[in-house]
Amino acid sequence: MHTFALVTPGPTEWVLILVIVLVLFGAKKLPELARSLGQSMNEFRKAREEFDKELHQAGQDLKAQAAPQNTQPYQQALPVQQNQAPQPAQQVQPAQPVPTQAPEARPAAEQPTQPS
Repeated sequence: MHTFALVTPGPTEWVLILVIVLVLFGAKKLPELARSLGQSMNEFRKAREEFDKELHQAGQDLKAQAAPQNTQPYQQALPVQQNQAPQPAQQVQPAQPVPTQAPEARPAAEQPTQPS
């Protein structure tokens, strides 16, 4: 089956379409229609360019946020003095565990009683 919806009109069809438009709108309205069509196409083009510009700007903002920002000013490293002997690091003694005491059995008099 052939698809006729995708076929563009030939020269004869274009002439027929122009004659029908001329009859419907008249010769005086055609320049106004063409002018308004041109203005609407110009406005559409401007809106598309503005949208593209905003989209590009948003992409640049995202790239700027994703990049790491160094807020510290550049500082030169201090020179190492070779005359001084390195100081040993202080050794940290591990905390000694507190000895745990086994629970002692309390005498029967000290144990709480359960009501019956």
